[in-house]
Amino acid sequence: MVFATGLLAGCADFLDETPNGVLSSDQVNDVDRLLTATYSALGNDHYDVPFSLWPYGTVRSDDAYKGGSGPQDIQVFHFLEVSNNIMTNFGEVDRLWFQCYLSISRANTTIRTIHEAGDFEGKEVKLAEARFLRGHFYFMLKILFKYVPYIDENTPIDSYETVSNRELSNDELWQKIVDDFQYAVDHLPPTQTEIGRANQTAAAAYLAKAYLYKAYRQGDPERNTVTGIDAADLEKVLQNTQIVLSSDYSLEADFAFNFLPGSYENGKEAIFSVQYSKDDGTKFGRVNLSDVLSVPMGLGCCDFKKPSQSLVNAFRTTGNGLPIENYNTLDNYSNTEKYDPRLFHTVAIPGLPYKYNTDRLYEESWNRNPADYSVYASLKENVDPDCDCFVPMVPFYANTKNRILIRFADVLLMRAEALIELHRPQEALPLINEIRARAKSSMQFTGYTSDKTLIETYRDGVNINWSESVAREALRWERRLELAMENERFFDLVRWGVAEQTMNAYYNAERSRRSYYASAQFAANKHEYLPIPEAQIRLSKYLYQQNPGY
Repeated sequence: MVFATGLLAGCADFLDETPNGVLSSDQVNDVDRLLTATYSALGNDHYDVPFSLWPYGTVRSDDAYKGGSGPQDIQVFHFLEVSNNIMTNFGEVDRLWFQCYLSISRANTTIRTIHEAGDFEGKEVKLAEARFLRGHFYFMLKILFKYVPYIDENTPIDSYETVSNRELSNDELWQKIVDDFQYAVDHLPPTQTEIGRANQTAAAAYLAKAYLYKAYRQGDPERNTVTGIDAADLEKVLQNTQIVLSSDYSLEADFAFNFLPGSYENGKEAIFSVQYSKDDGTKFGRVNLSDVLSVPMGLGCCDFKKPSQSLVNAFRTTGNGLPIENYNTLDNYSNTEKYDPRLFHTVAIPGLPYKYNTDRLYEESWNRNPADYSVYASLKENVDPDCDCFVPMVPFYANTKNRILIRFADVLLMRAEALIELHRPQEALPLINEIRARAKSSMQFTGYTSDKTLIETYRDGVNINWSESVAREALRWERRLELAMENERFFDLVRWGVAEQTMNAYYNAERSRRSYYASAQFAANKHEYLPIPEAQIRLSKYLYQQNPGY
């Protein structure tokens, strides 16, 4: 599969030119149009350059196999899956870097134009929206590459080539991202009249997330080892999650509501979402190209992002309705086991309805390469093919369902994590239980699995002894289950400093299931981040410094 556009220019090279589709202040002085173009960047990606980050946050973790026809199908993603042969010249990684900086250039142009426009009604709000969006794209770059050049609206064009990716330290770069989201919190309104625009709650949620990542300090610039957790940053997580908890957002009554199209979109749990649509005068509409490859072959193409057996096993609750310590012992889904109900919203399993449609059972024959990638499919980003939101783009099949970037459940778990690391585990218990209680009641669309589900909340002194270490383990497990296949898992492992031990344990378990894991090996202080693309290093005249190990 080939991405048709040869985007191999460097950050310093393209920011002083006018890329196709980027509105410059010389061309357009209409702030609203510039801001719309910046929002539009959220969906300016491609199936092998996905802003959903599924190859990097899910396939690179223990939650999913790459899928496709085999290891050679988008082979770069295979190398990421097995942490082996990761090279500095991967075109997909280079284009992702480039596309993120194109989006940042739109935000910078918008911010600069707003400043140049003088005073006008709503100026601070529009500036806050643009800074929110810039913060989002820098956040993506930060969790992917760790060290990136920071260029804002005040950087003179003739200085772009002098900005190193090591000009700012790890903590200083996080602070720049925090500053954008803080400005957005301070100046955005609680609500927006137009759906899809960032509001104060979205900014507070993203600010809390940035502070949570920032809190896990990596002291040595040449190592990715977590050396401590900053309490002041964790207090900022609590401060900003409280803004969210005090808003009109809350958990949906049923877990499924977050992953259905139409009237379910932009619901009370969806704090900020990428908006998709069709019938806009273009050939296919504004469809979700990030996740187009995850459609099973029985429905279209191309059967990528396949839930792992490890993930399916992680939902096991046979016994007392709590996660099982020795969970990863089965090689297949079992009808005799009991599972957390969220499994059936997350993973398509042969013999069960596909996307809640009892007239359309998911079949093993829908799998493209079951020998390599097993027989499960990812559900959350997909839709029922009977929906008019399912858009044929032969050979691909896209959809127009929104992609949620931050939802309320994530905020509850971020708050619980901060409380635990601040040595206040008892305060985290009801937050985690709120998530589990919602999971237990999420059976409106999955009644056909009632005999297969079992889940209970944690009850201190009854079914668990709730200490700080137990709370930490429970929180990390809950994030895996609640956010499975939403492309957070790998970045969580890196933040916690447990990526090496988790991934190598996963590889050891998978070697007997998947032959291509034979040489898989995660290297600490290397594989936590992607290499800086060699094309970018060359275009910077070797000013950019490569990440350790590459």
